[in-house]
Amino acid sequence: MRITHKVDYGVRALVTLACEEAAHPGRPVARDVLAERDDIPPAFLEDILRDLRKRGLARSRRGAVGGWSLGRPADGITVADVIRALEGPLASVRGIRPHQLGDEGVEEPLVSLWVSVRAALRSVLDHVTIADLAAGELPPEVRTWLDRPGAWTAP
Repeated sequence: MRITHKVDYGVRALVTLACEEAAHPGRPVARDVLAERDDIPPAFLEDILRDLRKRGLARSRRGAVGGWSLGRPADGITVADVIRALEGPLASVRGIRPHQLGDEGVEEPLVSLWVSVRAALRSVLDHVTIADLAAGELPPEVRTWLDRPGAWTAP
């Protein structure tokens, strides 16, 4: 799986919003502050935040005390939510969702392989929340992946 700059920046921006919300409840964060803090090009960040707002993951407020905040509680936003909001489905093959490949003439065991890949991605990305990342922790069931042989080395 390739994690794009857009997804990386989106996750980082939401983590920063969660941290700021914890420190200063109810106070939105200016886009330029987010951009500087997370080293994200401001115009690109604006596009990312707009996409996150469309999916209810962020919200904006105009005016002198305006800025950005989380669209829902940090513990209710998963990394998978961010990926889906910014890039679409977690896994697709030629633009087709894995469970629909059989309808396109793809035979077994390929359909099951790609469905399994999607399930493996979900086992991590659907369980890590923005709150987890803001707290500097991963859930125990996700941390177990780090202890598997080869987790820290390139093939």
